[in-house]
Amino acid sequence: MEEKISNWLKEYLEKNNLDCFVVGISGGIDSSLTSTLCAMSGIKTIVVSLPIHQFKDQLQRAHNHIKWLKDRYQNVEDFEFDLSETFEVFKKLFNDSNDLALANSRSRLRMVTLYQISGMRNGLVVGTGNKIEDFGIGFFTKYGDGGVDISPIADFTKTEVRTMSKNLGILNEIILASPTDGLWDDCRTDEQQIGATYEELEWAMNVKLTSDDDKKILSDRQKEVLSIYTKLNSANRHKMTPLPIFKR
Repeated sequence: MEEKISNWLKEYLEKNNLDCFVVGISGGIDSSLTSTLCAMSGIKTIVVSLPIHQFKDQLQRAHNHIKWLKDRYQNVEDFEFDLSETFEVFKKLFNDSNDLALANSRSRLRMVTLYQISGMRNGLVVGTGNKIEDFGIGFFTKYGDGGVDISPIADFTKTEVRTMSKNLGILNEIILASPTDGLWDDCRTDEQQIGATYEELEWAMNVKLTSDDDKKILSDRQKEVLSIYTKLNSANRHKMTPLPIFKR
């Protein structure tokens, strides 16, 4: 499967007469797998670390992955741009902005930077979202990490992402790290924000309930997880469907 995805990436890039892949590296498993799949293609792969007041362990994992990647693939080039000062300047313009809007602004600043590099190098910005995030609960920033040109792992669950990462020998510290979007100063994990694990959300995404009797056999926790999934899926549907266009 890993080779199929890598070949698919290469074919798409060549078909569109582009020269390289551009991938933001967070120190998490999704971006680590995505960048590895790009590098496997043999095409120039530019990996970019974009810290904004990043916690040291997250940044160190990003550095470790980049080193691991460059040791294995000759076609990898890396950059790091610390956007902390840029974010602080932006933040001062909106003193009354709420915390969520500012958190999303971090993601959007990173998107702008990736597209700047992509524009300079005739590249393709590669998405790092998995299936639960992109099509289950909409756990991404619209026009932030959701603003990409191609999504190689968006049809794969977090469990499948972990399996592929193990197959490719990605660093164990990254595979075992608690998933986090890295947008908050308190280092909250995805699970703390969502209220459920990715494994639980995968169950909720796939469970088939055809009658009230089916619902009765669910445990209290399963009912809670299903409620979380349904609520987020509904609230974030605007992110996961095409833009509405008024038709004349």
